[in-house]
Formats: sequence, structure tokens, C-alpha cells
Amino acid sequence: MTTLPAFAALDPTHDPAAKSWLASANGHADFPIQNLPLAVFRRAGSAEAWRGGVAVGDQIVDCAALAGLGTLVGGAMLSADALAAVRLASQPTLNALMAAGAPARRALRHGLFAALHSSAGAAVQNALQRCLVPQAQAQYALPSQIGDYTDFYTSIHHARNVGRVVRPDNPLTPNFQWLPIAYHGRASSVVVSGTAFRRPMGQAMAPGEAQPAYGACKRLDYELELGFWVAGRNAMGEPIALAQAEDHLFGVCLLNDWSARDHQFWEMAPLGPFLGKNFCTSVSPWIITPEALAPFRRPFVRPADEPQPLAYLDHASNRTAGAIDIQLSVAIGTEQHRQRGLAASEVSRTTFAHQYWTPAQMIAQHTVGGCNLNAGDLIGSGTISGPAPTEAGAIVELSRGGQQDVLLSATGEVRRFLQDGDEVVLQGWCQAPGAARIGLGQCCGIVLPATAP
Repeated sequence: MTTLPAFAALDPTHDPAAKSWLASANGHADFPIQNLPLAVFRRAGSAEAWRGGVAVGDQIVDCAALAGLGTLVGGAMLSADALAAVRLASQPTLNALMAAGAPARRALRHGLFAALHSSAGAAVQNALQRCLVPQAQAQYALPSQIGDYTDFYTSIHHARNVGRVVRPDNPLTPNFQWLPIAYHGRASSVVVSGTAFRRPMGQAMAPGEAQPAYGACKRLDYELELGFWVAGRNAMGEPIALAQAEDHLFGVCLLNDWSARDHQFWEMAPLGPFLGKNFCTSVSPWIITPEALAPFRRPFVRPADEPQPLAYLDHASNRTAGAIDIQLSVAIGTEQHRQRGLAASEVSRTTFAHQYWTPAQMIAQHTVGGCNLNAGDLIGSGTISGPAPTEAGAIVELSRGGQQDVLLSATGEVRRFLQDGDEVVLQGWCQAPGAARIGLGQCCGIVLPATAP
């Protein structure tokens, strides 16, 4: 019998039969009591201070309000460790909670699970009820003050699909199967879901032309990704070993790394992405913790006929449970969708389980040269695509480099790249036999027209 590593171990908070006294949590597609993700919020339209909150059903547990109650009912509501974690989570960002690492995060999860469980006493229920804010009344901020943002490139299917567009004879670079490739992104342009952004201006070289032209991006794209929030820190010059990398994963969100493909492909000779990527990156507000994801861990398996990871990127814990089965979808909504009251049209669906490298391997690779990560840093997974054409995580793949139409089924419109007014909606969820379904919520963004300087 295989022994699961600590980050994949199950406990009573994963019991699929567990119910909450809060009715909306029971059977909720995204936020049942088994999930309990974190975000930073305040009431929409208010001047309230930003503070951390925990989603359950259609409500948010206001950590600042909860911290004000203390160990109510003779300590029956929260343990001292859980209360200390709640106080860290009640700040305007979650950096302090992220710095405290897994023990604080687990104490918070276990304390709130007990307080929200159907077995909680009336006094606890009444007290916690006063700390609830409806999600429909909330607005969200970035969950951390992001010091650095790094975006990886870890889907072999995406790499091959895009590689065929720019390098038809040799789509996969020689290093891809040996290390997780990444570039440093722009932390200042990371925004929370729902933030509109302008189509970027830049330089591109059209096929057959002798010189580039300056103008608005003509090949605007999205990228379906996951974001990984960093917990704790490592000192400069001290790499994080793969065996400890999971300890530096605070949680997971949805991430859209918007891309100006015409600008990107022109400028990427010989260096990495710059203006093609730095104008906007969207993240979903809710952070799903490693504890919530434990039932959906899967073995990391590299096909025997492909290069196996070098020793520093290989460990028994990663082989046993390093992969995560997170289901993902992309939908596009247009002005027609909004005028007709239609939901955005789904254009692809895939799973993170296809990814060629795991989150732990990304963290280990990021620090192997001595790079120091800090609590609240953001890491992107890179575009997530599967082996089937319908599993592509970017429109450049679906349209084969802009050569074929992508149908928006609800309206009959077609796209080869994004147009002004288009909204891209990313969704994620986990489900498995013997586990309660949990969700990541949504990550949305609308394209506004370009503004020339």
C-alpha cells in the first residue's frame, strides 16, 4: 500500500458526507464546507477596509469580524491557533498568513470547519452568523501584495500546438522535456477577476513585409492557466528541494495570461516575452488551499520512452501525488451574448492533470539557482492544454494560428482572435469518487479598445 505524503493526506474536513448548518453550503458547486477558500474583500461600493474572508456556500466569513469575537463561548468556537490564523487573515492582504505557512493555514481550516459544521452548537452558529457577508454584496482585491510574478511554460501539448505555428518543422524546443521553462512577468499589471483592460499597442512584423508596423494588437489571445501563491520564503542562495517544495505552496487560483501574439512572436527573437505579455494578467479572487485539493491529487507519471526528470526534479512524494486533477473550461462572451442575455459560449475544456511538470517541480526549478521566493509571490503554470483539439488552452491553438474559425455556439459568431468587447471566462472545479466537488470560481476579463499614446 502506497503511503500518501502529508500534503495529500485526508482528514475529517474532507468527509464528503459532512454538512453545514449554513444551508447554501450543502451541495454548493464551488464552495461547500470541504473547500473553504480565501480571498480579500469588502462590501461593494463601501469605503470599508479590505480584509480576508473565507467562502462557504454563497457567503463569506469575514475574518476581521470573526477576530473581533475572540475565543467566544469559552473557547468552543476557535482554538488559540485558529484565532491567531484568523487575525493574520483579517489584514488588508494575506501576505502575513502566507508567511506563517501550512500550520496556520491548517489551523484556520480546521477551526472554521468545526464552527460551520452542522454539529456546532447554537451559540457558535449565532456568533458566526454575525460574521457572514453575502458574496453577491462583495468586491474583491488581489489577495497579496505581489513582490514577483513568474510565468511557466509547462504543457507539452500547448508547446507543440504553438510551436507548429512558429516552427512547423521543429515545434518542441530541446529543453522542454528536461526542465520547467519560465519567464519573469510583470507584477504591477496583475489584476483581480472582473477588471477590464485595453487592447495593447505595440510593434509587429506582418508576413511578407520588410519592416514592422506599430499599432493595436491584431492577434489578441487568452491563456488558460492556474496561479500558485507562494507560502513562506527561502533565503537567497538556498534552493528549495523538491521534497520541501509543497510546503511553499499556499494555494491555487485561476489565471489568464492575456497575450498579444503578433507583438509576442516578433519580439521573442532572441529573448522571452515582453510587451506581448506585460499589459495584463487576470487572477480569480479565491485561493484554493492544498488541504482542499488533497482528494484530487494524482501520481506524477512520465512516459517511459520520454526523458525522465533529473534527480533534483524527482522525489517519491512528487511521483506519488505531485499531480492535481483540476478540471478547467474556457468560454467567450460577446456583446451579442450580453444583449440577448446568453451565457458565454464554451470553446474548450481540459484538466491540469495533463501538465508536463508539477507545481512542486516549478518551485524547485525556480529556486535551484538560488533565487529567493517570498510569501505572496505569484507563479503561473503556463497555458494548460490537453492532447485533443478541444482541450486547447489558447485561441491561437484552437484557430491554428488564426487559420480557422472558432465557433461561439450560443450566437453563431466566430473568432480567430479576440475582438473588442469580448469577455473571456475561465472556470475550474475538482470532482472524484468519494469526494465532495469543490470549485475555484471564475476568472473574467473584458477587452476594451486600444488607446494610442
